[in-house]
Amino acid sequence: MARGRTDSRRGLGAPAPVAPHEGGLAFALAFALLGGVLLNLMPCVFPVLSLKALGLAEGAHAPGAARRGGLAYLAGTVAGFVALAGVLLALRGAGQSLGWGFQLQSPTLVAALMYLMLAMGLSLSGVYVVGARWSGTGQRLTEGGGVRAAFFTGVLACLVASPCTAPFMGPALGYALTQPAWAALAVFAALGAGLALPIVALGFVPLLARWLPRPGAWMETLKQVLAFPLYLTAVWLFWVLMRQVGADASALVLAGAVVLVGALVWHGRAQFAAPRVLRRLAIAALVLVAVVPLADLKPQAATHAGADAAWQPWDAGKLDALRQEGAPVLVNMTAAWCITCLANERVALSSDTFREALRNTGTRYLKGDWTNQDAAITTYLAGFGRSGVPLYVLYPRGGGAPEVLPQILTPGLVADALARAAAGPATPATRSSP
Repeated sequence: MARGRTDSRRGLGAPAPVAPHEGGLAFALAFALLGGVLLNLMPCVFPVLSLKALGLAEGAHAPGAARRGGLAYLAGTVAGFVALAGVLLALRGAGQSLGWGFQLQSPTLVAALMYLMLAMGLSLSGVYVVGARWSGTGQRLTEGGGVRAAFFTGVLACLVASPCTAPFMGPALGYALTQPAWAALAVFAALGAGLALPIVALGFVPLLARWLPRPGAWMETLKQVLAFPLYLTAVWLFWVLMRQVGADASALVLAGAVVLVGALVWHGRAQFAAPRVLRRLAIAALVLVAVVPLADLKPQAATHAGADAAWQPWDAGKLDALRQEGAPVLVNMTAAWCITCLANERVALSSDTFREALRNTGTRYLKGDWTNQDAAITTYLAGFGRSGVPLYVLYPRGGGAPEVLPQILTPGLVADALARAAAGPATPATRSSP
């Protein structure tokens, strides 16, 4: 695994660049594939998987359709990851300091995704029908079924899942972004293939498909139930937006969301009636009014720690100063749009037991917020061979090589790590887990 090292030329707190793993491209491809599979267990992917679950239920007992849907979903995830990686590489080549998950550092995209999740949830709730014909005859429901729907579900899964970093993903993506473009794109394609692999397996392994229930009237209830993960995702994205742009700008976006809901409700009530040009123009005008607040969303300054917080905001100079004092230091690189980060905060980094462990071991706790673009944090991540968050680095008392903690934390794991850091530097240097 990647190892952080101190470089005296850049200050005690600055990690030196990490050399690519001796396994090279084959190592990175294998880790990306495995990391993609594990992404299916990350909370950020659940809303999109709920959409795919509806499609699986519809085609589970039609082998041909299941295989076509699985391959289309695979094509969507691979195309999505390769496209995002291509944009990232192009922007980095143009001199911008960006990392994986860069797209959710854009408040406009966060707000647009919030609108999208809200609109898809309303469709599943039956407010309007996607793919319905205006004539009133031959109406058909296309969401959840068909090659096109499967492909774009895969693209959406990529867009929503990409800010998350599953185990094994971090080293693979960190390696990819140091390689030529063709090798980097191959690693990202492997990540997309891993994300789609369980769905593809359901289409090509008949034994797995037999476990799924047969289609029936129950699917209408399932469709309505599956709308709620999308609504919750919209709520989460709105919370992220508030962290990025503040309450005033977020309130305008929320007002736009209300207008969007009104437009979709009106569309749903009228879509089977005789088409009228004025009604269509009015609905289109409402949609335009809804998206106006998205045009000028600007990130605000990072939030500072409260007086009673156990942490301080990270910066390289503060880390250097604490290292010079000889105190153990825990660095947490996080972002509001990283659900893995938020889960770790809730489970392992916010309890009274954790605060007590910090006091007992004399550990100083620094938190870097990567919700909005921050070139200094991007550079720090790259120093440990990482291109995204979460990243947890523990510097031992009295100097020595830092320890990179796993991306999934437990209270016991953190307590043991703090005790090791308080005991002083270990020899040899500590390596991280995937």
